[in-house]
Amino acid sequence: MQIDYKINDEQHNILFCKKNDLKRLTNSIEKVNSDKNILLVYDDKVNKKIVDEIIDELKSSGCNLFLVECKGSKSNKNEKFLFRILDLLVKFKFTKRSIIVSFGGGVVGDVAALASSLYLRGLIYFCIPTTITSIIDSSIGGKTAINYKGVINAVGSYYHPKTVFILEDVIIEIPDREYFSGFAEIIKCGLIENNKILSFLMKYKKELKKRSIKEIFKVCELTLKTKINFFTGDVYEKSSRLFLNFGHTFAHSIEMAIENNMKKDIIRHGEAVGIGILSELFYASKNKTALYNKVKDYLLAFNLPISIDCSNIPINKVKLQNEIYKNLFLDKKRIDKHPRYISLKTIGKPSIQDIDDYDFINDTVIEVILDKK
Repeated sequence: MQIDYKINDEQHNILFCKKNDLKRLTNSIEKVNSDKNILLVYDDKVNKKIVDEIIDELKSSGCNLFLVECKGSKSNKNEKFLFRILDLLVKFKFTKRSIIVSFGGGVVGDVAALASSLYLRGLIYFCIPTTITSIIDSSIGGKTAINYKGVINAVGSYYHPKTVFILEDVIIEIPDREYFSGFAEIIKCGLIENNKILSFLMKYKKELKKRSIKEIFKVCELTLKTKINFFTGDVYEKSSRLFLNFGHTFAHSIEMAIENNMKKDIIRHGEAVGIGILSELFYASKNKTALYNKVKDYLLAFNLPISIDCSNIPINKVKLQNEIYKNLFLDKKRIDKHPRYISLKTIGKPSIQDIDDYDFINDTVIEVILDKK
């Protein structure tokens, strides 16, 4: 299976690789005009057997291979990690025809892609995502970034991988929590455009929960094609691509509030997105509507939280509420005095709206995010 798309008349690909099909990686590298210098940036938590197989496969192509093992935690999405990569590119005299391959989740992919865009104003970049969230969301679209001064994705650029490789070997090894976390982004794409995704999720819920690769590849294909529809005509997020941020205004506020106080990965990005979607549905309609309850059922069906479990977070609830409120005003979609969010009252009909009812922000945080009983 393969998805092809173009950005500025340049061809990009997503390759779905069945077990033991790493030859597609070296075949793709051999097709580009490279100088055979490759930097592999990989997460230290991914399966070591697969890392070794990728290393062996890359070496078999006759390349000069350099390795960067890193921690893919959110706390590592920073300038220190970025410059560690850049320093190596300088040290080993990489050129514009050299290659970076990232093998990890969204943090590793975002930082490696940002380094790829900055070094000599751009070298060749390939991505092997290792979480469902990175497979169906952050691996494509060209968004690269680091967090800076407590603000998520504060420093970044747009730079697209030449090819993304989705490996069956990786999917079957993803820990359960990481696996299900990614389904929030799948549900999001179903809500903003492609209701076929939602029908597929519920029809094949058992197969997806058991990780049947046929159904996983199919739902990834549906989701990726939906995302491609949004960003290919609006790479720099001037209009329709903003709809892909559904749930993220509140989600990023939640993540920053927890991470800036805890310095730990207490909540996964996908988990925050699911809660953020509910928050934005509630804020848009000022009520828990039938659509709100339907989305809640989708999230619960794939083991996703529908509110923050404060028993796991040693932060005073009032402080957490205030932090989430404050962080909304740091959202990158803001262009005026009001933060913006994606309003959705009907499936497939998103719109960009201001968050201008400040009192109802607190109502949303209390009633949805902190789930006041």
